[in-house]
Amino acid sequence: MLVIIGSVIVIACVVGGYAANGGHLAVLWQPFEIVIIVGAAIGGFVTANRRPVLFAAGRAVVGLLKGEKHDKAAYLELLSLLYSIFKLAKTKGALALEAHVENPQESALFAQFPVFMSQHHAVVFLCDYLRLLTLGNDNHHEMETLMDEELETHHQENATVAAAIQTVADGLPALGIVAAVLGVIHTMGSITEPPAVLGHLIGGALVGTFMGVLLSYGFVGPIACAVKARSEAEARYFICIKAAILAYMQGYAPSVAIEFARKALASDVRPTFYEVESAVEALPPVPA
Repeated sequence: MLVIIGSVIVIACVVGGYAANGGHLAVLWQPFEIVIIVGAAIGGFVTANRRPVLFAAGRAVVGLLKGEKHDKAAYLELLSLLYSIFKLAKTKGALALEAHVENPQESALFAQFPVFMSQHHAVVFLCDYLRLLTLGNDNHHEMETLMDEELETHHQENATVAAAIQTVADGLPALGIVAAVLGVIHTMGSITEPPAVLGHLIGGALVGTFMGVLLSYGFVGPIACAVKARSEAEARYFICIKAAILAYMQGYAPSVAIEFARKALASDVRPTFYEVESAVEALPPVPA
């Protein structure tokens, strides 16, 4: 939603300011200039990136039109889930988790937390490390190293997407110049036309430079920044899971382990200690 609002502000200010100064809006409509600039940018983007990056970039841009997946309520649910897991492991042993982590889609425990279950990567991440617990791995140093490697890989994948979009933004001004030069070439072919016609052609050629710069700094560049910020915010979800598991492996009680996880959250999505306490007290009995 913020992407739409920001884009509307850019268009309103640029076009509105131009029109208010006496500019003719019809001159700005140069569809072939747009085809040259946008088409070349898309072609270069496809050439420069691997297929997974292309699809991930599409999903990331579409995702900006939706609200953030991990708000305060989502984190409160995650902390409640982690508490339930650790409480079950504490009272009945780590092996009691085996049935839940092997098939989380049919687990009565995981079924209580639908927001978490809607995120495939988070489900796999949590279940993979809980599975290691059921297999007897109690070395939290080794577990932390393994988690860091996986999170770093995930971070690099997301950073590649944002960088690919930013590269398009960096190239758009130059592509605008390409469109402008082609417009000038076209104008030179009509040099015998009267001044009014030449002025229109020259103005249309200059629109290419304008469009390249506007698309770069008004739209694509900010979108790249938004994709990067969104991916970094979503990484906190996994860091929260990591902090809780490592704390539990070091022998802390379930309530203390989720406090470690809560402290790892950003202030705008971090529930208070008492909100977490109320949420876990309201949980139904942990299914075996």
